[in-house]
Amino acid sequence: MAERVDGSDTAGAGRAAAGPPRPAGGTRPRLEEVAARAGLSTASVSLVLRGAPGPSERTRKRVLQAAADLGYRPDRNASLLARRRSRLLGVLVDMRSAFHAELVEDLYVSAEAIGYDLVLSTVTRTRDEAKAVETLLDFRCEALILLGAEAPAARLAALGQRLPVVVVGRRVGGADLDVVRTADEDGVAQTVGHLAGLGHRSIAFVDGGKGVIAADRRRGYRGAMRRHHLDEHIRIVPGDHTEESGERAARRLLADGGPPTAVVASNDRCAVGVLATLSRAGVDVPGAVSVVGYDDSALSRLACFDLTTVSQNAADQARHAVTAAVERLDEGRTEPREIVLAPRLVVRGTTAATG
Repeated sequence: MAERVDGSDTAGAGRAAAGPPRPAGGTRPRLEEVAARAGLSTASVSLVLRGAPGPSERTRKRVLQAAADLGYRPDRNASLLARRRSRLLGVLVDMRSAFHAELVEDLYVSAEAIGYDLVLSTVTRTRDEAKAVETLLDFRCEALILLGAEAPAARLAALGQRLPVVVVGRRVGGADLDVVRTADEDGVAQTVGHLAGLGHRSIAFVDGGKGVIAADRRRGYRGAMRRHHLDEHIRIVPGDHTEESGERAARRLLADGGPPTAVVASNDRCAVGVLATLSRAGVDVPGAVSVVGYDDSALSRLACFDLTTVSQNAADQARHAVTAAVERLDEGRTEPREIVLAPRLVVRGTTAATG
Protein backbone atom coordinates (compact mmCIF):
# COMPACT_ATOMS: atom_id res chain seq x y z
CA MET A 1 0.00 0.00 0.00
CA ALA A 2 2.84 2.38 0.72
CA GLU A 3 4.21 1.88 -2.84
CA ARG A 4 0.80 2.57 -4.35
CA VAL A 5 0.47 5.82 -2.40
CA ASP A 6 3.95 7.04 -3.33
CA GLY A 7 3.53 6.12 -6.99
CA SER A 8 0.38 8.24 -7.30
CA ASP A 9 2.08 11.50 -6.31
CA THR A 10 2.94 12.69 -9.84
CA ALA A 11 -0.05 11.23 -11.61
CA GLY A 12 -2.48 12.72 -9.14
CA ALA A 13 -1.01 16.22 -8.99
CA GLY A 14 -3.18 17.55 -11.81
CA ARG A 15 -6.28 15.92 -10.42
CA ALA A 16 -5.59 17.53 -7.04
CA ALA A 17 -5.42 20.98 -8.60
CA ALA A 18 -8.66 20.41 -10.47
CA GLY A 19 -10.46 18.74 -7.59
CA PRO A 20 -14.03 19.60 -6.54
CA PRO A 21 -14.64 22.95 -4.87
CA ARG A 22 -15.25 23.23 -1.17
CA PRO A 23 -18.87 22.27 -0.45
CA ALA A 24 -21.23 25.18 0.07
CA GLY A 25 -24.16 25.59 2.39
CA GLY A 26 -22.44 24.25 5.49
CA THR A 27 -22.40 20.60 4.34
CA ARG A 28 -19.70 18.68 6.17
CA PRO A 29 -17.02 17.50 3.68
CA ARG A 30 -16.61 13.74 3.39
CA LEU A 31 -13.51 11.59 3.20
CA GLU A 32 -14.31 10.76 -0.43
CA GLU A 33 -14.21 14.45 -1.33
CA VAL A 34 -10.77 14.84 0.25
CA ALA A 35 -9.56 11.79 -1.69
CA ALA A 36 -10.95 13.20 -4.98
CA ARG A 37 -9.33 16.58 -4.41
CA ALA A 38 -5.98 14.99 -3.54
CA GLY A 39 -6.22 12.49 -6.42
CA LEU A 40 -5.72 9.53 -4.10
CA SER A 41 -7.68 6.55 -2.88
CA THR A 42 -9.80 6.88 0.24
CA ALA A 43 -7.63 4.21 1.88
CA SER A 44 -4.52 6.31 1.34
CA VAL A 45 -6.21 9.44 2.63
CA SER A 46 -7.44 7.55 5.68
CA LEU A 47 -3.89 6.41 6.45
CA VAL A 48 -2.64 9.99 6.38
CA LEU A 49 -5.47 11.40 8.49
CA ARG A 50 -4.99 8.66 11.08
CA GLY A 51 -1.25 9.30 11.20
CA ALA A 52 -0.54 5.71 10.19
CA PRO A 53 2.82 4.70 8.70
CA GLY A 54 3.21 4.18 4.96
CA PRO A 55 2.41 7.34 2.99
CA SER A 56 5.32 9.50 1.87
CA GLU A 57 5.85 13.00 3.21
CA ARG A 58 4.78 14.45 -0.13
CA THR A 59 1.55 12.45 -0.05
CA ARG A 60 0.86 13.55 3.51
CA LYS A 61 1.24 17.19 2.52
CA ARG A 62 -1.16 16.75 -0.41
CA VAL A 63 -3.79 15.11 1.77
CA LEU A 64 -3.51 17.66 4.55
CA GLN A 65 -3.68 20.52 2.06
CA ALA A 66 -6.78 19.03 0.44
CA ALA A 67 -8.40 18.55 3.84
CA ALA A 68 -7.60 22.14 4.78
CA ASP A 69 -8.98 23.47 1.48
CA LEU A 70 -12.25 21.64 2.04
CA GLY A 71 -12.45 22.34 5.76
CA TYR A 72 -12.52 18.62 6.45
CA ARG A 73 -12.46 17.36 10.04
CA PRO A 74 -12.49 13.61 10.78
CA ASP A 75 -15.65 12.33 12.45
CA ARG A 76 -13.82 10.92 15.45
CA ASN A 77 -16.92 9.56 17.17
CA ALA A 78 -18.03 7.60 14.11
CA SER A 79 -14.54 6.15 13.69
CA LEU A 80 -14.32 5.07 17.29
CA LEU A 81 -17.81 3.61 17.33
CA ALA A 82 -16.98 1.60 14.24
CA ARG A 83 -14.06 0.07 16.11
CA ARG A 84 -16.22 -0.35 19.26
CA ARG A 85 -13.58 1.57 21.18
CA SER A 86 -13.85 5.10 22.49
CA ARG A 87 -10.19 5.40 23.52
CA LEU A 88 -11.40 7.90 26.09
CA LEU A 89 -10.07 8.09 29.65
CA GLY A 90 -12.46 9.77 32.04
CA VAL A 91 -10.91 12.10 34.61
CA LEU A 92 -12.60 13.18 37.82
CA VAL A 93 -11.17 16.55 38.84
CA ASP A 94 -11.79 19.41 41.25
CA MET A 95 -10.92 22.39 39.07
CA ARG A 96 -10.77 24.62 42.16
CA SER A 97 -7.54 22.81 42.95
CA ALA A 98 -4.49 24.33 41.28
CA PHE A 99 -2.69 21.01 41.70
CA HIS A 100 -5.47 19.07 39.98
CA ALA A 101 -5.38 21.52 37.07
CA GLU A 102 -1.66 20.86 36.73
CA LEU A 103 -2.24 17.10 36.84
CA VAL A 104 -4.80 17.40 34.05
CA GLU A 105 -2.29 19.14 31.78
CA ASP A 106 0.20 16.33 32.35
CA LEU A 107 -2.49 13.67 31.87
CA TYR A 108 -3.27 15.12 28.44
CA VAL A 109 0.39 14.90 27.45
CA SER A 110 0.68 11.27 28.54
CA ALA A 111 -2.65 10.18 27.04
CA GLU A 112 -2.25 11.84 23.66
CA ALA A 113 1.23 10.37 23.25
CA ILE A 114 -0.33 6.89 23.05
CA GLY A 115 -3.48 7.70 21.12
CA TYR A 116 -5.95 8.26 23.93
CA ASP A 117 -7.99 11.34 24.78
CA LEU A 118 -9.53 12.64 28.01
CA VAL A 119 -13.02 13.53 29.12
CA LEU A 120 -13.12 15.75 32.20
CA SER A 121 -15.91 15.84 34.75
CA THR A 122 -15.66 18.24 37.64
CA VAL A 123 -16.62 18.25 41.28
CA THR A 124 -18.03 21.58 42.45
CA ARG A 125 -19.85 22.89 45.50
CA THR A 126 -23.14 21.70 44.01
CA ARG A 127 -21.93 18.67 42.05
CA ASP A 128 -20.65 15.66 43.96
CA GLU A 129 -18.33 12.85 42.92
CA ALA A 130 -21.13 10.42 42.16
CA LYS A 131 -22.69 12.78 39.62
CA ALA A 132 -19.31 13.56 38.06
CA VAL A 133 -18.50 9.86 37.66
CA GLU A 134 -21.89 9.09 36.08
CA THR A 135 -21.17 11.74 33.46
CA LEU A 136 -17.90 10.02 32.59
CA LEU A 137 -19.66 6.69 32.24
CA ASP A 138 -22.28 8.28 29.97
CA PHE A 139 -19.46 9.37 27.66
CA ARG A 140 -18.38 5.71 27.22
CA CYS A 141 -15.01 6.26 28.86
CA GLU A 142 -13.04 3.03 28.82
CA ALA A 143 -11.26 3.69 32.12
CA LEU A 144 -11.45 6.27 34.88
CA ILE A 145 -8.68 8.30 36.51
CA LEU A 146 -9.95 9.78 39.76
CA LEU A 147 -7.96 12.70 41.19
CA GLY A 148 -8.19 12.94 44.95
CA ALA A 149 -11.40 10.89 45.15
CA GLU A 150 -13.03 11.03 48.57
CA ALA A 151 -15.60 8.25 48.07
CA PRO A 152 -15.44 5.30 50.50
CA ALA A 153 -13.22 2.42 49.46
CA ALA A 154 -16.24 0.13 49.05
CA ARG A 155 -17.80 2.47 46.50
CA LEU A 156 -14.56 2.76 44.58
CA ALA A 157 -14.20 -1.02 44.63
CA ALA A 158 -17.69 -1.41 43.17
CA LEU A 159 -16.82 1.07 40.43
CA GLY A 160 -13.66 -0.91 39.73
CA GLN A 161 -15.81 -3.96 38.97
CA ARG A 162 -17.41 -2.07 36.07
CA LEU A 163 -14.29 -0.75 34.35
CA PRO A 164 -10.60 -0.06 35.07
CA VAL A 165 -10.17 2.62 37.73
CA VAL A 166 -7.00 4.44 38.74
CA VAL A 167 -7.17 6.48 41.94
CA VAL A 168 -4.58 9.25 42.12
CA GLY A 169 -3.47 10.72 45.42
CA ARG A 170 -4.82 8.43 48.13
CA ARG A 171 -4.66 4.94 49.52
CA VAL A 172 -7.47 2.48 48.75
CA GLY A 173 -7.24 -0.82 50.57
CA GLY A 174 -8.70 -4.14 49.47
CA ALA A 175 -10.05 -3.02 46.09
CA ASP A 176 -9.38 -4.38 42.61
CA LEU A 177 -8.14 -1.10 41.20
CA ASP A 178 -4.90 0.78 40.72
CA VAL A 179 -3.50 3.54 42.92
CA VAL A 180 -0.90 6.20 42.16
CA ARG A 181 0.08 8.38 45.09
CA THR A 182 2.93 9.99 46.93
CA ALA A 183 4.03 8.98 50.41
CA ASP A 184 2.14 11.78 52.17
CA GLU A 185 3.30 10.85 55.66
CA ASP A 186 6.91 11.18 54.53
CA GLY A 187 6.18 14.46 52.73
CA VAL A 188 4.82 16.12 55.85
CA ALA A 189 7.62 14.60 57.91
CA GLN A 190 10.09 16.35 55.60
CA THR A 191 8.46 19.71 56.35
CA VAL A 192 8.71 19.14 60.10
CA GLY A 193 12.33 18.02 59.78
CA HIS A 194 13.16 21.10 57.73
CA LEU A 195 11.61 23.43 60.33
CA ALA A 196 13.17 21.61 63.26
CA GLY A 197 16.54 21.93 61.53
CA LEU A 198 15.97 25.70 61.41
CA GLY A 199 15.50 25.73 65.17
CA HIS A 200 11.70 25.74 65.32
CA ARG A 201 10.02 23.89 68.14
CA SER A 202 6.53 25.39 68.21
CA ILE A 203 5.29 23.98 64.89
CA ALA A 204 1.52 23.95 64.33
CA PHE A 205 -0.34 21.95 61.71
CA VAL A 206 -3.48 23.12 59.89
CA ASP A 207 -5.51 19.98 59.26
CA GLY A 208 -6.95 18.98 55.90
CA GLY A 209 -10.32 17.80 57.22
CA LYS A 210 -11.88 14.43 56.44
CA GLY A 211 -10.58 11.79 54.08
CA VAL A 212 -7.66 9.43 53.65
CA ILE A 213 -5.25 12.05 52.27
CA ALA A 214 -5.83 14.36 55.21
CA ALA A 215 -5.45 11.48 57.66
CA ASP A 216 -2.09 10.46 56.17
CA ARG A 217 -0.73 14.01 56.34
CA ARG A 218 -1.98 14.47 59.89
CA ARG A 219 -0.34 11.20 60.92
CA GLY A 220 2.89 12.30 59.23
CA TYR A 221 2.91 15.50 61.29
CA ARG A 222 2.33 13.74 64.60
CA GLY A 223 4.94 11.08 63.92
CA ALA A 224 7.59 13.60 62.86
CA MET A 225 7.00 15.84 65.86
CA ARG A 226 7.50 12.86 68.15
CA ARG A 227 10.65 11.76 66.37
CA HIS A 228 12.10 15.23 66.86
CA HIS A 229 11.12 15.09 70.57
CA LEU A 230 8.54 17.84 70.13
CA ASP A 231 5.59 15.92 71.54
CA GLU A 232 4.59 18.74 73.88
CA HIS A 233 4.38 21.16 70.95
CA ILE A 234 1.98 19.10 68.85
CA ARG A 235 -0.82 21.46 67.85
CA ILE A 236 -3.41 20.58 65.23
CA VAL A 237 -5.83 23.29 64.13
CA PRO A 238 -9.04 22.27 62.31
CA GLY A 239 -9.15 23.12 58.62
CA ASP A 240 -9.70 21.79 55.13
CA HIS A 241 -8.22 22.26 51.66
CA THR A 242 -9.39 25.83 51.02
CA GLU A 243 -7.85 29.29 51.44
CA GLU A 244 -10.67 30.21 53.79
CA SER A 245 -9.76 27.42 56.20
CA GLY A 246 -6.17 28.66 56.27
CA GLU A 247 -7.37 32.16 57.11
CA ARG A 248 -9.56 30.87 59.93
CA ALA A 249 -6.76 28.72 61.32
CA ALA A 250 -4.29 31.62 61.29
CA ARG A 251 -6.77 33.91 63.06
CA ARG A 252 -7.26 31.23 65.69
CA LEU A 253 -3.51 30.81 66.20
CA LEU A 254 -3.03 34.57 66.55
CA ALA A 255 -5.96 34.87 68.97
CA ASP A 256 -4.49 32.23 71.29
CA GLY A 257 -1.88 34.76 72.41
CA GLY A 258 1.10 32.52 71.80
CA PRO A 259 1.33 31.92 68.05
CA PRO A 260 3.76 29.24 66.87
CA THR A 261 6.98 30.10 65.13
CA ALA A 262 6.06 27.84 62.22
CA VAL A 263 2.91 26.56 60.52
CA VAL A 264 2.59 23.53 58.24
CA ALA A 265 -0.59 23.65 56.14
CA SER A 266 -2.29 20.58 54.68
CA ASN A 267 -1.97 21.95 51.14
CA ASP A 268 -0.87 25.05 49.22
CA ARG A 269 -4.31 26.67 49.08
CA CYS A 270 -4.62 26.43 52.84
CA ALA A 271 -1.09 27.82 53.25
CA VAL A 272 -1.99 30.82 51.07
CA GLY A 273 -4.88 31.55 53.43
CA VAL A 274 -2.47 31.43 56.37
CA LEU A 275 -0.12 33.83 54.58
CA ALA A 276 -2.96 36.26 53.82
CA THR A 277 -4.08 36.46 57.45
CA LEU A 278 -0.55 36.84 58.79
CA SER A 279 0.11 39.61 56.27
CA ARG A 280 -3.02 41.53 57.28
CA ALA A 281 -2.03 41.18 60.93
CA GLY A 282 1.42 42.62 60.23
CA VAL A 283 3.21 39.35 61.07
CA ASP A 284 6.47 39.00 59.18
CA VAL A 285 6.91 35.80 57.14
CA PRO A 286 9.40 34.19 57.50
CA GLY A 287 10.93 36.56 60.11
CA ALA A 288 8.37 35.87 62.84
CA VAL A 289 6.51 32.84 61.49
CA SER A 290 7.59 30.33 58.85
CA VAL A 291 4.90 28.78 56.65
CA VAL A 292 4.98 25.55 54.61
CA GLY A 293 2.41 24.17 52.19
CA TYR A 294 1.97 20.89 50.33
CA ASP A 295 1.55 20.08 46.59
CA ASP A 296 4.03 22.44 44.90
CA SER A 297 1.15 23.76 42.81
CA ALA A 298 1.46 26.63 40.36
CA LEU A 299 0.08 28.83 43.15
CA SER A 300 3.07 28.14 45.38
CA ARG A 301 5.49 29.18 42.65
CA LEU A 302 4.02 32.64 42.18
CA ALA A 303 6.53 35.32 43.18
CA CYS A 304 4.03 36.94 45.54
CA PHE A 305 3.91 33.74 47.63
CA ASP A 306 7.26 31.99 46.98
CA LEU A 307 5.97 29.22 49.21
CA THR A 308 8.09 26.47 50.71
CA THR A 309 6.15 23.30 49.97
CA VAL A 310 6.31 19.61 49.06
CA SER A 311 6.38 18.47 45.44
CA GLN A 312 4.28 15.47 44.47
CA ASN A 313 5.72 15.45 40.94
CA ALA A 314 2.54 15.89 38.92
CA ALA A 315 4.16 14.75 35.67
CA ASP A 316 5.19 11.38 37.13
CA GLN A 317 1.80 10.84 38.75
CA ALA A 318 0.06 11.55 35.45
CA ARG A 319 2.35 9.27 33.47
CA HIS A 320 1.92 6.36 35.89
CA ALA A 321 -1.86 6.86 36.03
CA VAL A 322 -2.27 6.77 32.24
CA THR A 323 0.09 3.82 31.95
CA ALA A 324 -1.86 1.86 34.57
CA ALA A 325 -5.17 2.49 32.81
CA VAL A 326 -3.83 1.54 29.38
CA GLU A 327 -2.15 -1.62 30.70
CA ARG A 328 -5.57 -2.75 31.84
CA LEU A 329 -7.21 -1.85 28.52
CA ASP A 330 -4.60 -2.87 25.96
CA GLU A 331 -2.54 -5.52 27.72
CA GLY A 332 -5.21 -7.21 29.80
CA ARG A 333 -3.49 -6.77 33.17
CA THR A 334 -5.91 -7.76 35.95
CA GLU A 335 -3.95 -7.64 39.20
CA PRO A 336 -4.24 -4.36 41.16
CA ARG A 337 -1.16 -2.19 41.48
CA GLU A 338 -0.16 0.58 43.89
CA ILE A 339 2.59 2.98 42.85
CA VAL A 340 3.96 5.13 45.68
CA LEU A 341 6.18 8.02 44.64
CA ALA A 342 8.67 9.79 46.90
CA PRO A 343 7.72 13.40 47.73
CA ARG A 344 10.35 16.15 47.68
CA LEU A 345 10.66 19.24 49.85
CA VAL A 346 10.97 22.47 47.85
CA VAL A 347 12.47 25.25 49.94
CA ARG A 348 11.50 28.78 48.95
CA GLY A 349 11.06 32.08 50.72
CA THR A 350 8.48 31.42 53.45
CA THR A 351 10.77 29.54 55.86
CA ALA A 352 13.80 30.75 57.79
CA ALA A 353 15.69 30.06 61.02
CA THR A 354 13.82 31.07 64.14
CA GLY A 355 15.17 34.03 66.06
